[in-house]
Amino acid sequence: MLRQIKNFYHLLTAIFFTFFYRFPARKLTVIGVTGTDGKTTTTNLIYHILKESGKKVSMISSVNAVIGEKAYKIGFHVTTPVSRDIQKFLYQAVLAGSEYFVLESSSHGLSQNRLFGCFFHVGVVTNIIHDHFDYHKNYNNYLEAKGKLFDRVKIAVLNCDDKSYSYLNAKCKAHSIKCVTYGIKGKADFTLDNFQFETSLPGEYNQYNCLAAVAVTSNLGIPEEQIKKALASFKGIKGRMDEIKSGQNFKVFIDFASTPNSLKNALQTLSIQKVKGARLIVVFGSAGLRDKIKRGMMGEISGEHADISIITAEDPRTEDVNQIIEEICQGCFKVGAKEIPSARFDDTYHQSKGPYFIRIPDREEAIKFAIQKIAKKDDIIVTCGKGHESSMCYGKIEK
Repeated sequence: MLRQIKNFYHLLTAIFFTFFYRFPARKLTVIGVTGTDGKTTTTNLIYHILKESGKKVSMISSVNAVIGEKAYKIGFHVTTPVSRDIQKFLYQAVLAGSEYFVLESSSHGLSQNRLFGCFFHVGVVTNIIHDHFDYHKNYNNYLEAKGKLFDRVKIAVLNCDDKSYSYLNAKCKAHSIKCVTYGIKGKADFTLDNFQFETSLPGEYNQYNCLAAVAVTSNLGIPEEQIKKALASFKGIKGRMDEIKSGQNFKVFIDFASTPNSLKNALQTLSIQKVKGARLIVVFGSAGLRDKIKRGMMGEISGEHADISIITAEDPRTEDVNQIIEEICQGCFKVGAKEIPSARFDDTYHQSKGPYFIRIPDREEAIKFAIQKIAKKDDIIVTCGKGHESSMCYGKIEK
């Protein structure tokens, strides 16, 4: 009941600010991007292609908002802002002369009616996998929340390789919405075979992100050669498989992976880059007061795909960080990874390839331990879960 009241409040707020700013979305071609993983990269890819093609475009992503030529911070742990800010940014985009607006759209934002008044022209989904079950309770509710993006769009861009496809395709057909598909494993309108491109973004998951952006911009009339040129020039996003080069003889990456699927994709992608004898070291945790089911799942994945896992904090909030770590470690144990106390780490373990894991609750100390105590020549370190974020939430305070 309380959630329904809050959602109704968000709807009234969205209606008010839609009127207050005089329906700004109606003066723009708004592209909504939803999904579990890949939303931010796909949003930025679409923005980059449109901008490189000479279009006037603005966007909101979880990294920031870019309105005209000016960038704005959108707050801590925010994917989709409150409706007041959304409508204000849309209004400012109109004043800046934008023709297009790319809007990263979270399941919470859709479920809570914060995106009312955005009048999406195109809706695109990356994938819908396990996440946010603390809020949505189960996959079907999560799928329905994501599906709200496709209630009134003119063009739906769907991943035909994802398990969400059947539901979303049927929904769109029922509303007589044009469906455009992309994929790698099966037949689709846009595939790696019929639309070949070059990108510096690693991994199969980024090939999906690129194909999603290709499908969107192609249907907005951007010529194929301009799309390919823009994809080739896209350098990635801060905190998304972001390599840090400081003269060290091993590799260090920062990534935002915070779901089982994204962690698996990140580790599989980096495993391919390992030279013989090198090790993959991952530093990660799981957020407090969020989906608890995925903690053990992520422990299993790190135990399977990383040689060394350092389990640490990721915004524990009011939960006990040690209890969160324990739940992750149970997943590591499940796949046979061995625990090593950090105080007992010595040259014997230094030469070991693993899989093993270490608990270090302080995230700064965990990263230092990976770099200063474990890493050797040609190893790969990846810190996951925080990406571009520069704060940690302990209790109710961001530090």
